[in-house]
Amino acid sequence: MPFRIAADGIRIRVVAHPGARHDAVEGLRAEADGGVALRVAVRAAPEGGKANEAVIRLLAREWGIPRRSLRLVSGAGDRRKSFHLSGEPKALLAHLQSWLRQQTDES
Repeated sequence: MPFRIAADGIRIRVVAHPGARHDAVEGLRAEADGGVALRVAVRAAPEGGKANEAVIRLLAREWGIPRRSLRLVSGAGDRRKSFHLSGEPKALLAHLQSWLRQQTDES
């Protein structure tokens, strides 16, 4: 699962694909370390933080949360990124797991 409970929210593993034809969460990707990341495509170019901001906008819209509750923790210049979603961890995890189930049922 790409979501992990943290002290004050949830950590989210993402593999970003900037310069894509459309903005979309494309599913899950198995990582070399045995973990799982969300595969996210964005049209924004990987320059000046534009793609990172586009990922935040997309995830906030998908999850129905304020953009300010999401922040990039690591991977600013890399495709592999970690984001932090602030809030009550158990409630957020339940919300994200429900969203993920809907995404995988539609595929």
